[in-house]
Amino acid sequence: MENKKIAHDPLVLLARRAAAAGAQVLSGRDEEKFNTDEKSAAGDWVTDFDRAAEEAIRATIFTARPNDELTGEEFPSQKPANPSGYRWSIDPLDGTTNFVRNIAYYCSSVGVCQRQDDGTDLWVAAAIVAPALQVEYFAGRGQGAWKHDLRTKKITQLTGPVESDAKLLGTGFGYDAERREFQLSVLTELLPDFVNIRRIGSAALDLCLVAEGSLDAYAEFGTQEYDWAAGALIAEETGTPVGRPVGYPGWQYAGLVDTSKLVSPKV
Repeated sequence: MENKKIAHDPLVLLARRAAAAGAQVLSGRDEEKFNTDEKSAAGDWVTDFDRAAEEAIRATIFTARPNDELTGEEFPSQKPANPSGYRWSIDPLDGTTNFVRNIAYYCSSVGVCQRQDDGTDLWVAAAIVAPALQVEYFAGRGQGAWKHDLRTKKITQLTGPVESDAKLLGTGFGYDAERREFQLSVLTELLPDFVNIRRIGSAALDLCLVAEGSLDAYAEFGTQEYDWAAGALIAEETGTPVGRPVGYPGWQYAGLVDTSKLVSPKV
């Protein structure tokens, strides 16, 4: 069972309710209702489920905290007249390709940050719900990271990966061919440190798998904030080294990875 502090933290509770609201939409998966469109490139899909899940998440947050800023993947930012200093970053359906192809690794991801006096963002609460896997991950700053098995109702604290001679690396690839070529070149440098790689198809769940120790490391170039907003805090709260991209594009990483090899592309 999670500790009492995180069990009653209002931001964590709201993040969990919001992610669950999005996942509830996704649990109604129906191929006849996808209405699939392409965004940046072939295979970069968005469906009516992406949009409906984001609407459900936004409504949940706005009802509880109307003065918080809302940013997400599918709709413009929602800025209040009297901002609270808190901003939510929403990925309503991380792993849309998996969702469309009926691969279980997709989720709703919700993270919230607080603007600091120096202008930086401090990520303070996060929740991710994967409906097909029937699992929830959540974290609060300074309160640890947790996994909730929605079938058994069991909640366990996550402790991250441990040193191993058989390390697994998680990664992902962009839709642009030139970016994939660059990513592969870096992957070639990273591979000697690992026995194999996994490509899950959801950055949010990759980070959660590092948090629970199923993956030893994750590194991907070119992710957007909503991809990692929740998952990075969940991994970080296990004591796992985490790097968030500075600007866009950049490297997102977590776990036992040699960061000196995460170079930038040659311009």
